[in-house]
Amino acid sequence: MLSAFARAFRTPDLRRKLLFTISIMAIFRVGSFVPSPGVDYGNVQQCLANGDTSDLLGLVNLFSGGALLQLSIFALGIMPYITASIIVQLLRVVIPHFEALHKEGQSGTAKLTQYTRYLTIGLAVLQATTYVTMARSGQLLPGCDVIPNSSIMTSLIIVITMTAGSALIMWLGELISERGIGNGMSLLIFTSIAASFPPALWSIAGGAGGPQKFTIVVLVTLLVIALVVFVEQSQRRIPVQYAKRMVGRKMYGGSTTYIPIKINMAGVIPVIFASSLLAVPGLIAQFASPESEWVAWVQRNLVSPSAPLHLVIYVLLILFFCFFYTAITFNPDEVADNMKKYGGFVPGIRAGRPTAEYLDYVITRITSAGSVYLALVALIPTVTFLLMDVGQNIPFGGTSILIIVGVGLETVKQIDSQLQQRHYEGFLR
Repeated sequence: MLSAFARAFRTPDLRRKLLFTISIMAIFRVGSFVPSPGVDYGNVQQCLANGDTSDLLGLVNLFSGGALLQLSIFALGIMPYITASIIVQLLRVVIPHFEALHKEGQSGTAKLTQYTRYLTIGLAVLQATTYVTMARSGQLLPGCDVIPNSSIMTSLIIVITMTAGSALIMWLGELISERGIGNGMSLLIFTSIAASFPPALWSIAGGAGGPQKFTIVVLVTLLVIALVVFVEQSQRRIPVQYAKRMVGRKMYGGSTTYIPIKINMAGVIPVIFASSLLAVPGLIAQFASPESEWVAWVQRNLVSPSAPLHLVIYVLLILFFCFFYTAITFNPDEVADNMKKYGGFVPGIRAGRPTAEYLDYVITRITSAGSVYLALVALIPTVTFLLMDVGQNIPFGGTSILIIVGVGLETVKQIDSQLQQRHYEGFLR
């Protein structure tokens, strides 16, 4: 692998793409530490050093690489774009025009991408306004005055700065996808999460955890990573044969291929959806009176990661969204119609409706196993670390590991394919 990486850097155009990607990732990390105008950076650092942070925004802060709680210019991170992309995908089921654009090919995809950009800016304005309001009221960093000037103009400048930072991140991600290696948005998320690992490991090794707990944390993390790599590389291949047909004087078809179906087709989306929905009751409770009985019940049973009810609802939401998102992204009827249109068929299955029913049967069985796997990956690190009492906000949850491994594998595959085009032996053998 190291020799292949060296060959990649010896290839001029591939080296240029790798250096460009690394440069954009470095710019993204630098922007995470530049404070927004009007924010008292000294008070922010003091609050973070004292550990006075809100558990509610842990997932968003993780995806921003710690920039959210520092109220930097990149505080929103890539989350507005992720949310906008998911919303546009879901709207394909509700709005026929979006589905028609999806079927138009490249021109329709470009139009949907433009809608995603507009929605990203709108969500960025909404989220920036929410975070600035929480910071001024002391709910983002409890007990800290991080915005000394309470004027409307100061808050407006911070909101505009954060929104512009989110738009810049979106542009940087598109630059990586266009001129670099890998998917730009995924690599920026990868950068944010990976940047949180060394401080977390250092806090466990040098804190109350000690060398024993540090070793156990590393072993559990490596075990989960090995499981994720094994499952993410696994797939069910449904064989497809194409009948021979004459077009003019030429014979086409007669080939055999397959439909690759991954065990976890939904990726990390169900975990993100489940975490976001579970955060809603805690967000509502933040604006209510702390003395209320229902607020105490929500904090005790829904917000606390170690609460049995929290874990049960978390697993059920992951299972639900796994089936829901797979049903949206993979349509057996559409696949069966396309196969029939080009003369393809599954051996032993009639073309048309029987093929769609067979594909639906296979998808349901695979998604059942994939949803259980996803729930286990999301729970094993969290439960293990809670039992060891090494902290609740360390970035070794299922979401982080799935993103790190998934993005890493996809990027390595792209580098490997470009090396193979130049007759080199790549990373994957």
